[in-house]
Amino acid sequence: MNLILLGAPGAGKGTQAEVICDKLSIPAISTGNLIREAIKNQTELGMAVKQYIEAGQLVPDDVVIQMVKERLAKDDCKNGFILDGFPRTVPQAEALDKMGIIIDKVIDIEVSDEEITKRLSGRRVCEGCGASYHTAFKPTKVEGICDKCGAKTVQRTDDHPDTVKERLNVYHAQTEPLIAYYKAQGKLYPVEGQDEVADTSALTLKALEA
Repeated sequence: MNLILLGAPGAGKGTQAEVICDKLSIPAISTGNLIREAIKNQTELGMAVKQYIEAGQLVPDDVVIQMVKERLAKDDCKNGFILDGFPRTVPQAEALDKMGIIIDKVIDIEVSDEEITKRLSGRRVCEGCGASYHTAFKPTKVEGICDKCGAKTVQRTDDHPDTVKERLNVYHAQTEPLIAYYKAQGKLYPVEGQDEVADTSALTLKALEA
């Protein structure tokens, strides 16, 4: 089964990708991971990508699409795959269609902006050991101090409410149109994100069987 996973930043796509991988024994393909791997291995595409990143520019669609195309041609994708973080725009989705790659289902994890802001802005990370906490869902025993190593816990820059708002604005402008794109193709399967991850996972697996 060839799948795409949609959802705003903070909707929990990564966790659901893992659930689907375990269930169907197919690889999850993240463009972020592809880019990091290509740069690390110093491939031709990796060197091209590195130039854009070092210049503070977005990696062009044609470069990202070529990376995805090469990845999908590998043997472990023969029985299916799940794309997480690609496509991000309608032009990328159209390019995927032009490659002749058939997408069976598009799972859209739906979480309100208000809930996402609450989830992300409440996250805290330990400066020492990297342990993760949340001011509402998983607070430290002593505010601002890691339970495990006693180091200070901090809010990541990209979890600041203003940054979260900007990330959501970008999502709504660039990625959200994909919902209508795949709905028109009859491939969209919405999943309402729940407070408990396990409940969202149960709905995700149900959508796969629909």
